[in-house]
This record gives sequence, structure tokens and C-alpha cells, in this order.
Amino acid sequence: MRYLTAGESHGPQLTTIIEGLPAGMPLIAEDINIELARRQKGHGRGRRMQIEKDQANILSGVRHGYTLGSPVTLAVVNNDWKHWTKIMGIEPIAEEAEEEIKRKVTRPRPGHADLIGGMKYGHRDMRNVLERSSARETTVRVAAGAVAKKLLKLLGIEIAGHVTEIGGVQSKVDTYPSIKEIQQITEQSPVRCLDDEAGQKMMDAIDLAKKNGDSIGGIVEVIVEGMPPGVGSYVHYDRKLDAKLARAIVSINAFKGVEFGLGFEMARKPGSEVHDEIVWNKDNGYERSTNRLGGLEGGMSNGMPIIIRGVMKPIPTLYKPLKSVDIDSKEAFTASIERSDSCAVPAASVVAEAAVAWELAAAIVEQFYSDRLETLKATIDEYREYAGKF
Repeated sequence: MRYLTAGESHGPQLTTIIEGLPAGMPLIAEDINIELARRQKGHGRGRRMQIEKDQANILSGVRHGYTLGSPVTLAVVNNDWKHWTKIMGIEPIAEEAEEEIKRKVTRPRPGHADLIGGMKYGHRDMRNVLERSSARETTVRVAAGAVAKKLLKLLGIEIAGHVTEIGGVQSKVDTYPSIKEIQQITEQSPVRCLDDEAGQKMMDAIDLAKKNGDSIGGIVEVIVEGMPPGVGSYVHYDRKLDAKLARAIVSINAFKGVEFGLGFEMARKPGSEVHDEIVWNKDNGYERSTNRLGGLEGGMSNGMPIIIRGVMKPIPTLYKPLKSVDIDSKEAFTASIERSDSCAVPAASVVAEAAVAWELAAAIVEQFYSDRLETLKATIDEYREYAGKF
């Protein structure tokens, strides 16, 4: 499985083409739109969320509600495009109208891709960079992830994400209920937090940051149940499942770190308090008495819940902008402001779910025969039975 995304933040639409889905998988637009709506929620979101009501159109690869095995195209129209047709138009513009129409950006924003992206591609107008580097692109990453989540669910694998920290405020809930309960509780929380008291403090911190023209980041956690053991590989570095998951998390806009299970806390503990003892019983087969390693050993899933966390830095677009340098005049300026959120951590937890779902689904499709959903399900069931009796 693989996918490619295309589109600019203020362009006419965002598009993704997905290849490698099994044929015969049920898929309708609503499966995707539910996830797109989840991404747009959250305390601290900016005005863009009131402008855009993201809806996916399935343009290929699906007939009468089932995948065909051919590439699936998903498109999300940008409703705000009507206000940007001149600035972001495809056709050439007259030279005398260029400055008026293009709204040229020459002041790179600290923390963004503006300056380095301009250097890389030779863009003197940094709108050419910021339009694509925008987190708006995660819209269609969530769409692709929604398709992956649907496939995983059909294979008995469930995913839930939640926020554990925002702006230094930490959730006190350190043991999680069932996946279903996490999904229910977080959907009712404006910050997707399992701890109501901490959730309120997080919202207060977001409000204070907004009042001060600042932004704050946080930590999200994704939990996966039902993943069969042995997906991934210990043989080659580029096939290790934890490596793929780590790459997926830090590829999300503004994410700067990732950990599994106990994560960096392992550096402060002896091995006896890090590794998970193996147990076996007739009903469930092999299990671990703890899950400190987060469901991954030797680059493979071990059958325990996969637990992965990512840290999101504060959004760098600030309403009290930091200093920068105009690339044309080389004079010091305060950085230009694009419409932004004061905190996007709750939405980022939805994006993280999508990123994790995609990597897990892709790893399964790579490892097992997957041309037909019916055969894939039978193969996974047979493999689970084998692993339990090993």
C-alpha cells in the first residue's frame, strides 16, 4: 500500500491517490468524512475550521460501495478557494499585475519551512513554500488513514488516540480503559483528554496562550489493540515496524519526537523494570505480564497493545510574531502572520491515529496475501490461530 497527496493550502482541492487496497473492501465516503470531521474539532482551532467543512469525494477505485483493487482517488474541495483564485491561480498573470495579485511573501516565519524551502527550490516568493508545507495537507493524510482504519477494523484491529499533555498540563490518567471507552470519552472532550480536570486546565492554558498572542504544544498517545504478533521484521532495518511508525509520527507537521511504551523513561530504569515477562495460557496463547515496550519487540508487533506517543511543538505562526529578515531587502522585520491556531494538539491526535493506522495496514498488506479482502481476513485468522499454538 502506498499513497501520494497533492494540493496547496489555498488551492482548489486536496487530493490523495491510494494504491494497494484489497479488492472487495466495503468503503463509502462517510467512512472518511467521520474522520475528517474529527480532525476539525478541538479547543484552540483557528477560523479556518469555520470556513472549511471537509468532505471527501471518492473519484476512482470504488464501485457500488466496494473497492476494485485499482487505485482509489479521494478529493477534498477547499471552500475558501473562491477568495484565492487570483493569488493561487494556475494560469500566468500579466507582469504589471503581478505584485497586486500575488501578495508576495518575502519574510520567512521562524519555525516554518519558508526560508529553507525557498532556498531549496529557488522561490523568492515564499507563498510557494508555505502553501504546501501547511498542516492543511494533513486533511488528506487523515482521509488516507481513515481508509486504513476501515481495513484494520475489518481485520479485528482497533485504534484510539488521546491527548496526554498540553502546555505542561498533564493528564493524571495513566492506565487506559478499553479502546471503545477511549473513543467515547475523547469524542466528548474539547481537548481529547481522558482526565476531565486536566482537560479543563488544558483549555485554560490554550485560552491564555491565545490571549497572549502565543501558542502551545503537547503530547498525544495512540493505542492499537488486536494487531497480530510478528508483523514487521527483525531482519532488515527498513522493515522494522517500530521504525516505520516512528517515521510516520515525526512526518506529521510540527511533531518533533516519538516514543513507545515507557519511552525515554527506559533510560532511567534497570532492565528488570523495562522488559516484559512472557506468559502463556490456553485461552490466549502467549502474552506479556506487562506492556512496558509498547507492544513492539525486535522491530515486530508482539501481540500486546501498541502504544506510541508523539510530541508536537507549539505552532510557529504567532500573533505576536518573532523577528525575521526580509529575503529581498535583508532588513529585520517581524514575521508575517498567516491564519493559524493557538493549539492544534487535539486535532493532531486524530492525525496521529491516521498515520499509525496507515503504517499498520501497509505492513499487513505487505506481509500477507492481500489482493482480496476475503482471503486476507482468512489468512490473518489462520495466522492468529497458529501464533497462539506456537
